[in-house]
Amino acid sequence: MNETTIWWILTGVLVAMELMSGTFYLLMLAIGAAAAALAALAGAGLSGQLVTAAVVGGLAVILWGRYRQHHNPSDPASAQDLHLDIGETVQVQAWDAEGSTQVKHRGALWAAVSAPGPNPEPGLHRIEAISGSRLVLKKI
Repeated sequence: MNETTIWWILTGVLVAMELMSGTFYLLMLAIGAAAAALAALAGAGLSGQLVTAAVVGGLAVILWGRYRQHHNPSDPASAQDLHLDIGETVQVQAWDAEGSTQVKHRGALWAAVSAPGPNPEPGLHRIEAISGSRLVLKKI
């Protein structure tokens, strides 16, 4: 088996692993392996192939990481519109002294806190935000 074939097999393995993980970083490394296969086809030696795979794959990973940082909000407050629960209503039976409670939502108990404002009261509330694993509720 020649070096080109080995690089193409490695490319296929990386793509298959990427399909199972869904992170896209293995796909970037697969691009590096494909570049090394093309370098081997062009007659580059093993060290040239390894350098090609490392440079192309590493550069693709760096560029993908920068793309994700730029296009995906990292601030949870700016990504609130991604939560489908925001805007839903829940019934609060009682609040404790710290302004927190547990509410039933989507068939499970959720920890919840009151949104800033007047003292929390029992009754119907709207989910305003999600802070970690707690719902932030506002009285309707």
